[in-house]
Amino acid sequence: MSSIKLTKRQEEIVQIVKEDGPITGEQIAEKLKLTRATLRPDLAILTMAGSLEARPRVGYFFNKDSERLFEPTEFLNLKVNDYKGHPIVVQKSSSVYDAIVQMFLEDVGTLYVVDSESCLAGVISRKDLLRAAIGNKNLEDLPVSVIMTRMPNIIKVNPEETLVQAAKKLVTNRIDSLPVVRELKHKPNSYEVIGRITKTTITKVYLEIAEQKSV
Repeated sequence: MSSIKLTKRQEEIVQIVKEDGPITGEQIAEKLKLTRATLRPDLAILTMAGSLEARPRVGYFFNKDSERLFEPTEFLNLKVNDYKGHPIVVQKSSSVYDAIVQMFLEDVGTLYVVDSESCLAGVISRKDLLRAAIGNKNLEDLPVSVIMTRMPNIIKVNPEETLVQAAKKLVTNRIDSLPVVRELKHKPNSYEVIGRITKTTITKVYLEIAEQKSV
């Protein structure tokens, strides 16, 4: 294998795919006597690292070129802080109508809601806005605070965590974006939003490294 240090379960997954691929995630889970949800983060990491390839409606393949082309040690050590994007925020007092407009103007899938002190108060997804819009004619009068996911139920990441840790959170929780936060020293359990990290961001970083290694 490449220089990536795999867990025992990840090594077992790779061996199963080597021997029985193409094989679906459900079949791998059955062989290991685990649930598909339990394996999802491991499969995501192995795919991201280049050890496995995934094809829709077919399953997982072992990537025979992974040892020769890609040693992702440096990817495992990359920090969120170096790749975070600009956060798109709305005020807690904003209306759902304003949030919809901002989401489409910024072309993002998630908005972060902040309170009057600019602390993270909630998260709004496209699904949240869609549910609110269906059958509701008063979107300009409906505050985003009614539909947002609130603290402490927000999945977040700090700038010193790695991209792999962020990827695990995204995959495990089935979300597309994480707010990058810094805890406020003067206000415990309150967080300043300093960025965002998305599945697209992580995929682009992985592809850049893979392309460099394959040249």
